[in-house]
Amino acid sequence: MATTQVPSRAFVPEVLGRRDYAIIGEMVEEGASVLDLGCGEGELLAWLAERRAVQARGVEISPAKVRQCVARGLSVYQGDIDHGLADYPDQCFDYIILSQTLQETQRPLNVMREMIRVGRRAIVAFPNFGHWSVRLSLLRTGRAPKTKHLPYEWYESPNIHFVTILDFEEMVGREGLTIERSYFLRGDRHVRAGRSFRAETAVYLLRK
Repeated sequence: MATTQVPSRAFVPEVLGRRDYAIIGEMVEEGASVLDLGCGEGELLAWLAERRAVQARGVEISPAKVRQCVARGLSVYQGDIDHGLADYPDQCFDYIILSQTLQETQRPLNVMREMIRVGRRAIVAFPNFGHWSVRLSLLRTGRAPKTKHLPYEWYESPNIHFVTILDFEEMVGREGLTIERSYFLRGDRHVRAGRSFRAETAVYLLRK
């Protein structure tokens, strides 16, 4: 498994204050075809379409959010990504994006495999459950961790898989994928040392 750390450079400053969105915007080439899985209300897709002139498509499970996407002028259909992407042939998109959704899927490995099948590259962003605050919360309270960036009670959390940076990279290696870029964030700041312990969010650009 090859991995390339990208040197520091200016990030895109906008996109609702979400630094992972800004990084994704840098990873996507202008004019590329993009499929955003679990696209929510379409904020990222709309930004990419406007600023990067991408051919934007999305999949979202919530009918209300699909309607909001359509109201933005986006091409989004209602679907459950856990059921696969059978409607799409191999390598039909330049990029498949899964932002802050991997940990909410029922079968994350199947979702990842479908992403790599359908897209030439995959962009995955997720919260790092190995962050020191998560570890400390569990050790201190003996209860399901609840932190500033993971504020949910265990019974109402959308997160059903507790993935860490080390877990994700092990899976990537087993699947024979290459990490082209990787970013590790704590709030708005880059994390360059102690990433598995200090990073709140991880963002990867992958290819087969």
